[in-house]
Amino acid sequence: MNRINQKLQESKKLLSIYFTAGYPSLNDTASIIQDLEKNGVDMIEIGLPFSDPLADGPTIQASSTTALKNGMTSEVLFNQLKDIRSSVSIPLIIMGYFNPILQYGVEAFCKKCAEIGIDGLIIPDLPVDVYHEDYQAIFKKYGLINVFLITPQTPKERIEFIDSVSNGFIYMVSSASVTGSQSGFGEEQTTYFKRINDMKLKNPQIIGFGISNNETFTQATKYAKGAIIGSAFIKHLKAKGPDSIKEFVTFVKP
Repeated sequence: MNRINQKLQESKKLLSIYFTAGYPSLNDTASIIQDLEKNGVDMIEIGLPFSDPLADGPTIQASSTTALKNGMTSEVLFNQLKDIRSSVSIPLIIMGYFNPILQYGVEAFCKKCAEIGIDGLIIPDLPVDVYHEDYQAIFKKYGLINVFLITPQTPKERIEFIDSVSNGFIYMVSSASVTGSQSGFGEEQTTYFKRINDMKLKNPQIIGFGISNNETFTQATKYAKGAIIGSAFIKHLKAKGPDSIKEFVTFVKP
């Protein structure tokens, strides 16, 4: 069974952390992953930096720019992670835009992911219809889960189609804006969380965008299986460095 599915079966609420590969320094990637697992994180999204990140807010965009300047590429990332499964057992997901994956070759990219122990991909700009028609068989061949995003504006029929095509979890974007942390969720977002929860989809939901502390983590996971933190973690890395990971995780899940 895929590690993502195993993790989703656990009874607790899940904390997933996103960070950009090659940030703050090129060779920080593997040690950040190891430290996140050591400090109780349930799942990790490894961001593959891209020069035109449409869905990312300024914090993640800036980290991507730095990582690209540091020399991060798909090939460098694969080399950095080639032995990661000797020290890390939690699910690892690569999150990136479709262009670099297409340039690498979709099947070659998926094959490499399977070889090093990546469990899934999140590709925000790959439409579910295109995936279903052109690439689902390749993902299945290599045992990879592809995670799709929904927003408050996604129509019910589209959500149901995404649910039918998915075999892991659905990434629930908390708002229609780009990524970034906020102080709390309002009534509109809470209503959206409850509406999706009430649909009783076959795939659990994990909420991302706007999660930054214990308050927002608790609010999000009231109606979902877990929550994803990205921008707030990257800000923490910038301010305090990779040696302060325990402090951050404890702040979110005391």
